[in-house]
Amino acid sequence: MSRHAPKNSIDTHPSKSKTLALRVFVAGMALVLTSLTLVGCTINIGSSGSDGYRGMMGNGSVDSETQFSGWEIMFAQMMIPHHQQAVEMGTLAESRAFSPEVKALAVKIKAEQSPEITQMTGWLESANAPIEMGHDMGMGGMLGDAEMQKLEEAQGAAFDQLFLESMIAHHEGAIEMAQMIVDSNNPEARSLGEQL
Repeated sequence: MSRHAPKNSIDTHPSKSKTLALRVFVAGMALVLTSLTLVGCTINIGSSGSDGYRGMMGNGSVDSETQFSGWEIMFAQMMIPHHQQAVEMGTLAESRAFSPEVKALAVKIKAEQSPEITQMTGWLESANAPIEMGHDMGMGGMLGDAEMQKLEEAQGAAFDQLFLESMIAHHEGAIEMAQMIVDSNNPEARSLGEQL
């Protein structure tokens, strides 16, 4: 019996595996950077659209009529669906959670985030900006369809565990996103960023 691996087997030599992993990582990063560059080209940064809206991010300056910068508009467009999912998760907890503390937390989350959705929708309306971005920005902490389905199917203590783990990640993503506006020149936007 030969001690050598057959020619068709995969070589698992550590340095070759690391080299392959590095190549995959570099290729992935190149793809991400290329995608970001293309996104920047398609959102008309700094130009006026036909409806008067300056593009998703505008030029960073504040619109004299709405008082919301492009960063604040983009933040609202990202945070509204983020909050909507948290409210949806809270609604699930009201009927599926076992722990009274989890149910109370869900009620609190819904009570805080629903008015914030209304507030940010008002920003977008005053800026004549669309509610949706028109593409996915990969917001931190958002549950994917399969994760949301798993939460919907869970009950009792299993639901509580999954809900709490998901909500922690969800809020960590919100805190990260809030960094976009914590130094805003707009007092309303800055206040919301600090609250988050």
